[in-house]
Amino acid sequence: MLILLRHGRTSANAAGLLQGRLDLPLDEVGAAQVRDVATAIGPVDHVITSSLLRSRETAAAFSTAYTIDDRWIELDYGTYDGRPLGDVAPELWAQWRTDRAFALPDGESMAHLDQRVRSAAADALELARSETVVVVSHVTPIKAAIAWALDGDILMSWRCFLEQAAVCRIGLGPNGPILRTFNEVLWTR
Repeated sequence: MLILLRHGRTSANAAGLLQGRLDLPLDEVGAAQVRDVATAIGPVDHVITSSLLRSRETAAAFSTAYTIDDRWIELDYGTYDGRPLGDVAPELWAQWRTDRAFALPDGESMAHLDQRVRSAAADALELARSETVVVVSHVTPIKAAIAWALDGDILMSWRCFLEQAAVCRIGLGPNGPILRTFNEVLWTR
């Protein structure tokens, strides 16, 4: 089974900021979330994580060695990293939600993120043929992996909500990936 886990909450999440590549730690709530999730999931065979601190702290909750794979790193929001969502002008939002090649200034396009996540998801699912694999990542790469599993377009990710420290499970069927669960919340509020 391939388990995708969004990192726990950070102060930027709590403040409604675009976090992107900011390298922030979990806040107290986030640390409690990931303890609950790791306990609920139980023992796993392999953990893969992005290199950002919030993901590595989440991965560490599993008390097993983890592998860093930056194909799972968050979308680069460029000059908008650390800024409130409301700072993105309506016309930029409209273009971002409809144009895969669009990137915020100095940022990354959804098309580029989709390309790197699809290869990472395929590699992780292959490993999950015989092991329980947890991938700790971020909201946008996890939504991209869900689009991949459903053989959908990356732009469908704009129509999904994924809670902090939420779990999504992808199994392997005879014809490829199968989405088993989406946005499971295993922590207490």
